Amino acid sequence: MSRLNDLSDLGQSIWYDDIRRSFITSGELKALIEEGLRGVTSNPSIFEKAINGSSDYDEAIRGLVEMEKSVQEIYEGLVFDDIARAADLMRSVYESTQGADGYVSLEVSPTLAHDTKGTIAEARRLFKVLARPNVMIKVPATPAGIPAIEKLIASGININVTLIFNLDHYRSVAEAYLKGLERRLADHGDISKVASVASFFISRVDTAVDQVLTSLENKDLQGKIAIANAKIAYDTFKQIFSGSRWEKLTAGGAHVQRPLWASTGTKNPEYPDTLYVDQLIGPDTVNTLPPATLNAFREHGSVARTLTKKIEEAEAQLAQLENLGVDLKSITQKLQKEGLQAFAESFKTLMASIRHKQDLLLAKD
Repeated sequence: MSRLNDLSDLGQSIWYDDIRRSFITSGELKALIEEGLRGVTSNPSIFEKAINGSSDYDEAIRGLVEMEKSVQEIYEGLVFDDIARAADLMRSVYESTQGADGYVSLEVSPTLAHDTKGTIAEARRLFKVLARPNVMIKVPATPAGIPAIEKLIASGININVTLIFNLDHYRSVAEAYLKGLERRLADHGDISKVASVASFFISRVDTAVDQVLTSLENKDLQGKIAIANAKIAYDTFKQIFSGSRWEKLTAGGAHVQRPLWASTGTKNPEYPDTLYVDQLIGPDTVNTLPPATLNAFREHGSVARTLTKKIEEAEAQLAQLENLGVDLKSITQKLQKEGLQAFAESFKTLMASIRHKQDLLLAKD
């Protein structure tokens, strides 16, 4: 048994937070699936790094340029191919888990983060073009994204809600999911085939909060707030997905919207490299790991149910942070804004790079 399968036995699925052409074609993804990997996530920064940071796509770009495709069409040709290939490899996981896992996520354009109608239209287009039941469309938990999530769930589209940093974000996301299911059920739609995860970002919270704590000369809470934040979110998840309202949906075949721990690579070298895996293990959750963190966990990670332990301690830590005058809500709102900006910049850089390669190839002709 691998550690990935050991985690599955505890109710947690490990997904891979990276994608690139050679990872798929070399057989590496297939091998990880056989070891127990249960999904793949992507974002604009991942694709920017994959396409600009390797020669994997040069031949494909050349072919698309020769077909006189536009920059947007070249971008989509590359990305759609990767997502489709990965989803096809993951299809066996999707089927063996009855749709619980085996998903590959693709994000809507970050330029639409504040455009509800644009997000809905784009998500529908992406889901239709990819035409695979185990694709999830990523939508950010912005004020414009929340109503889009409800509408898309009601339409039967799998959604990975991204850039969740605080409890207010999370509650809004969970409510949008429930309302979407209720609308679909009221319209006599099948809710048993609709899947969603709520991607709650972890390490970036510690990075930001630790900076403030350092300025306050407080070391006691450093490296603890992100995990405390996640534990309270998970406790909230258990409360939301229980009771009469939820029971009506489960009677129709609904699946819980699992919390997905994202940004779980350890950024502070003084912290254990599997900190945000070892401390966030619990039922009905997903942890999407970047390559280095996945490898570290496969080698020496700890497998034990930790997410439901020391909840009172987590509450006390958050209360202590507030007593120090540290506004976690303000910090996390800023983190979401910065995350959106980072994805937008990566998308802009990637499109500029494709345009440059297109110009070079056309000049040679």
